[in-house]
Amino acid sequence: MKKNILAHVTALSLSIGAFSASAEVLLLAQTGFIIENKIQVKADRETAWRVFTRDVGQWWPSDHTWWGDANALSIDGFAGGCFCEKSAGKSAEHMRISFVDPTHLMRMTGGLGPLQGMGMYGALEWGFKSQGPVTEVTMTYKVNGISPDGFEKLAPVVDKVQALQLGGLKKRLQSL
Repeated sequence: MKKNILAHVTALSLSIGAFSASAEVLLLAQTGFIIENKIQVKADRETAWRVFTRDVGQWWPSDHTWWGDANALSIDGFAGGCFCEKSAGKSAEHMRISFVDPTHLMRMTGGLGPLQGMGMYGALEWGFKSQGPVTEVTMTYKVNGISPDGFEKLAPVVDKVQALQLGGLKKRLQSL
């Protein structure tokens, strides 16, 4: 099973295209990692927040969902809410919303994608800061757990996948 999950993660990394998000593995440890991705968009913070929370199906890549349809995703805008996917009677809680300061910060907890099945847990923060007509969106994921193979190969793959996801948000915001 471990090989299947690692093969899935590797396949995800191969599907990643070039997006203009700055990406970085900030910390690599025996028990986890921290990654950070940033974009800057010519949009006010309120618009960026609205698209992030209400239009997730328009920017999240469909091939990074359980059932291949990003329109099945939703992000609740309140603590205790869910970043969920529902499709034909099937459902998945990708992450739980644990903190919301609208247009500034949302914190989600859990394991995204194959990390969930690997028993990984983390805090994913989406920060929104305005600098004049430009909004910077920062996505920071702090993941912990135990990986028999370590995190040296896994952390960069997760970082690239998150750059793809954040790149989708940038592309959607630039299309408005």
